[in-house]
Formats: sequence, C-alpha cells, structure tokens
Amino acid sequence: MEQYFSATQKMEQEVMFPSLLRGVFPQQEGEAPAAGGHTDLYERYQLLKAIKPVVEKGLACVTDQRRNSADILVDTSSDDSDDTMDAQLEERLSHHLAGLQQVLTHLTRDTNALTRRYSQILEQISPSEGQPSW
Repeated sequence: MEQYFSATQKMEQEVMFPSLLRGVFPQQEGEAPAAGGHTDLYERYQLLKAIKPVVEKGLACVTDQRRNSADILVDTSSDDSDDTMDAQLEERLSHHLAGLQQVLTHLTRDTNALTRRYSQILEQISPSEGQPSW
C-alpha cells in the first residue's frame, strides 16, 4: 500500500499540467501507440486522482460500517459453529486481501507509467539546456 501512496504522491508532484496528457494514449514498452476508443492518459490521471481518497478513506468507512452492523446483529451462533465461522472468515479475508493487493499493484503500475510518460512529454516540448529560450 505504501508503494501505491508513494506513486500517487510522486504523480501529483510531477504532473503540473495534466492537460498535456490529453490525446496521449498509454502504450506498453516497445509497442506501437494504442489506437481506438481507449481512454487517454488525461482521463486515466483524473481516475487515479479520484481513486486515491477512496483508497485512503476506504478502510475507515468499512470499519465504521462493520461497527454499525455489529450493533444491529444479535449473536445467535453456537460454540461448535464458531470454529467453522472463523475458518470461513480467515479464508474470505485472505481472498479479499489478495484481491486488494492485485488492485493496488495495478494502480501503482498505472500511476508510475503515467508519471513516466508525462516526464517524456515534458522532455519533448522543453527546449534543450544549451539553447537560449528566447
């Protein structure tokens, strides 16, 4: 999760002019630019920015919802079913954590790729260091 937050923070610091990403489509290393109806990097940037607060606050929201649900529910389980229920909960938690890890890995990869592409765009449009800018 820290890698994801680090990548999004770096993206937010480096991408000063997101409009430069309009009309630029993501591409894999060594491949031709993607054509068709895929979203451009500007739309992806907006999506990544919108997802960040959800990820940051998501765990707190889930915890609050569980507390409210726990207050409403009445405990009707027996001691025999507790062990089975615990095993099911552990399995469900493991499954969801693995899914969360995959999503965060994907988001981190997309964020890093967007930041790299933005840096490439800036290098292409900025004048060379040895030439005067006037």
